[in-house]
Amino acid sequence: MAALRTSSTVVRPADPTLRYALTLALGFAAVRLLFQFALTLWSSHLGYGYFRDEFYYIACGRHLAWGYVDHGPIVALQARIGELLFGDSVFAIRILSAFAGALTIFLTGIIAWALGGRRPAQALAMIGLFISPQFIGTDGYLSMNSWEAVFWMACTLTVILILRGRLGERWWIFFGICAGIGLLNKPSMTFFLIALVLGILCTSARRILFSRWVTLGIALMFLVALPNVLWQMHNHWPTLEFLHNGAAGNKNIILNPLQFFLAQFGNMHPIGALIWITGIVALLRGRSIKGMRWLGLTFLIFYVVMDALHAKDYYLAAIYPAIFAAGGIAWEHAFSNSRSVMRGRIFAFPIFESILIITGLLILPMSSPVLAPATWVRFTSAMHLHGDKMETSSTGPLPQFYADRFGWNEQVSGVLDAWRSLSPADRKRVCIFGKDYGEAGAIDLLGHMREPDLPPALSGQNSYWMWGTHVCDPNLVIAIISDTPGEVGQKFQSVQVIPHADNPWAMPFERHRTIYLLRNRKPGAPFDWADERFYF
Repeated sequence: MAALRTSSTVVRPADPTLRYALTLALGFAAVRLLFQFALTLWSSHLGYGYFRDEFYYIACGRHLAWGYVDHGPIVALQARIGELLFGDSVFAIRILSAFAGALTIFLTGIIAWALGGRRPAQALAMIGLFISPQFIGTDGYLSMNSWEAVFWMACTLTVILILRGRLGERWWIFFGICAGIGLLNKPSMTFFLIALVLGILCTSARRILFSRWVTLGIALMFLVALPNVLWQMHNHWPTLEFLHNGAAGNKNIILNPLQFFLAQFGNMHPIGALIWITGIVALLRGRSIKGMRWLGLTFLIFYVVMDALHAKDYYLAAIYPAIFAAGGIAWEHAFSNSRSVMRGRIFAFPIFESILIITGLLILPMSSPVLAPATWVRFTSAMHLHGDKMETSSTGPLPQFYADRFGWNEQVSGVLDAWRSLSPADRKRVCIFGKDYGEAGAIDLLGHMREPDLPPALSGQNSYWMWGTHVCDPNLVIAIISDTPGEVGQKFQSVQVIPHADNPWAMPFERHRTIYLLRNRKPGAPFDWADERFYF
């Protein structure tokens, strides 16, 4: 009987195409990782420092919680893990974002394989995403956006493999966990999941949704995301207040439908549109890619929703890896009779791929600060290029994405000069106030690097307000604010302006801030921390 049972066992051979796809995707991912490392090291050499939001995320990582006013908890956890493992240098805090970028490239190649593509399709898809300005920029600094595509594409790949019969229904558990973590990373995951479900329901693929494993996956998704919802409830829904204030204050630039559409070409590289637009068409037509019309519909639904909500143009970025994968297959199918494609060469479209890479290098300064500021200004003027503007704040010679890396050391030096002028007793009780979280975060990171005994900074903006005043004395304040001496003099009896150096490359509103040493609040201007709250 044992022999009979043994003879009836079927052993499935390993899929060689998967092995080739994994090897190719890992190779591209490794190159991407080294590429991002090189960009960070080079930009640091040129004098570009920490980005404004990086200070804030590091501070959030030192105040771990299930939620924050303006973002989810994952980026804070990312910042904390990165700081503990690698340190807090500019290079160290960006390592995990670089890994996320490499993983996104890897998933793009595997999705191309899962959709039926061979090595020519996989390579073209990964090259197209590799030179995308949006992903080069996103993967080059500490942010929640670097991991967003990873969670979205992990969910997408799971659905594709379940439909293809390569994974069992139990993998909906994995889908639910990835979706839940994605929700903790960024709320935009909600809109992607809605578009995904609607896209599936609109096609014959809807059959996979009627399963107890899908129910279990959804339950796990809600369970993973539940702590953040409870945190929001406990803190009176601060994120909703933040979003309302941003809309009411016209914080972001609103694009009309044409501008929103054209922005996608700049974000994903103008010539790269030949891949992703082809991918959308291929998914919807269903000829070169069978049974995946739902994925094309998911993109269209998500695009329409984001445009209708006047979202920032880069909010679509995380869905593009799957569309590039589809585009690679469409190209492979269109040139199936060419010798390079028939032989399965990695670079089966050498002319097109060379153009992508060369033009990608030409516009690289628009997505990563690889040129010194003065050189960047001359280059963009000569090439008639301009940096994207997402917010309504006025900018200087550099776009905000670059300008927000300058001016912090000068501000911190001024704060330290004021702090060092105090007596030992006053140094312990002084309040150090930053108008926004960038200034407060810079003081907490750069200031503590130079003076470990420096008290923690406070600010009324977003999550910094939640962390309170650290029991400092409001009658003695070092403040970085935009108020005039006359305005400050209405609240304090002693007003001293602290001189500090200016950085011409910083954001204009940062350059116009003044550092004050303030003493003795006037009786008519009592201190109330609640009045300092600023969710924006």
